[in-house]
Amino acid sequence: MTSFQALRTQYASLLKRFLASSKEFDVLTTIPPDHSAESETLYVLDSSFNPPTRAHLRIASTALLENPKPRPRLLLLLATQNADKPSNPASFEDRLAMMELFARDLRSRLAESPAFAASGLTHAIESLPLVDIGVTRKPYFVDKAAAIEASDSYPVALEQVHLTGYDTLIRIFNSKYYPPAHTLQPLEPFLAKHRLRVTMRPSDEWGGKEEQIGWVEALARGDRDSEGGRREWAQRIQLVEGRSPSERPVSSTLAREALQSDPKNLEWLVPEQVRQFVLSERPYSGNSKV
Repeated sequence: MTSFQALRTQYASLLKRFLASSKEFDVLTTIPPDHSAESETLYVLDSSFNPPTRAHLRIASTALLENPKPRPRLLLLLATQNADKPSNPASFEDRLAMMELFARDLRSRLAESPAFAASGLTHAIESLPLVDIGVTRKPYFVDKAAAIEASDSYPVALEQVHLTGYDTLIRIFNSKYYPPAHTLQPLEPFLAKHRLRVTMRPSDEWGGKEEQIGWVEALARGDRDSEGGRREWAQRIQLVEGRSPSERPVSSTLAREALQSDPKNLEWLVPEQVRQFVLSERPYSGNSKV
C-alpha cells in the first residue's frame, strides 16, 4: 500500500467514525500533532477542497503571515453537507487526504518566509502555525461557526477569523439563508466576537475593487439596517487584495480540467504534494476508488 493509499484509508476511517457520532464538528487531525500549543486566533478556511489549490495557499499564507505572533492556528474545514455544491467528483476521504498534504505544503511555504525563517530553523518550526483538518455536518456559515465554538476542540474565548472570498461574503449576507424570518439577525452572535477576512475578487459578476469596498461602506452607512444588519459589523470585515489582473486565475475547477486536458498546468494550479496525489490517485478520473 502506498503512503497516499494509507492516507486515504486513514481518513476514510476517521470520517466514518465522525459520521457515526452525534458530533456536529470535529478535528480529525492536527499537523503536527501538538495539543499543548496555545493560540489567540483561529483562522478558518472553509472550502470544498476539490482539490486544494494555490489560491487556497495564498489566502491562508497571507493571513497567517500578517500576524505571525502569537502563534496562530489554522482550521481547514470540510462540510459533509454543503448548501450549494454536490459531494463529487472527489470522495470526502480523497479531499481530506489532500487537505493534509496541503497543510504540509503550507507549512513548508511559511517556513521559507522571512517572518519565520529569520528566527532560526528550530524556533521557526516551533512557531509555525498548527493546521487542523476538521469536518462539520453543518451546511451554513453561521451554524459552522457556532459548532466550532461549542466544541471542546478549542478554548471558548478563541477568536475565529474566517478566510473567505468576496463571493462568499455576499452569500453570508444573503438573508435567504436565514429562515424563517429571513433577516440578517442570525449573524449577530458571530460578528459580535469573530471576524471575516475577505479576499476581493474584481470581476464582471462582482464588480471592481471600488464597488467591493463600497459594499462594506454601505453596510457601515446603514444600508442593511432594514434587514437586521448592524453598522458596526463593517468593522469586523477586513478586505484584502487578491491576485493582480495580470496573474492567471486559479480555481479547483481549472485544476480538475487541467488533470484531464493538460496535467503540466497543475504545477501552477495546485501545491506540490497535492499535485503528486492527484496524478497518482486520479480522484477525478471517473473511476477513482470509492
